[in-house]
Amino acid sequence: MSTMGDGNTDTSPVGDRPITRADLEAKFSQLRGSTTATQTQRNVGVMAVVVAGVALVLGAYLFGRLRGRKRRTIVEVVRA
Repeated sequence: MSTMGDGNTDTSPVGDRPITRADLEAKFSQLRGSTTATQTQRNVGVMAVVVAGVALVLGAYLFGRLRGRKRRTIVEVVRA
């Protein structure tokens, strides 16, 4: 069995003994753990974008209201 070209440079952790179900479950749980960490980071990133978008829209709304108040014309009606 040649390991050239397969990209695997690690030595076999089991040696000459057969691979057991426990070995497979341990490796799969290790792989799944790294996937959930990536998924968590992605969720945090999406949440940050959503919060930034809401803050931007809210800021634009409040800025528009302030600007509208400054430009509003005051009409005074005087009856003589």
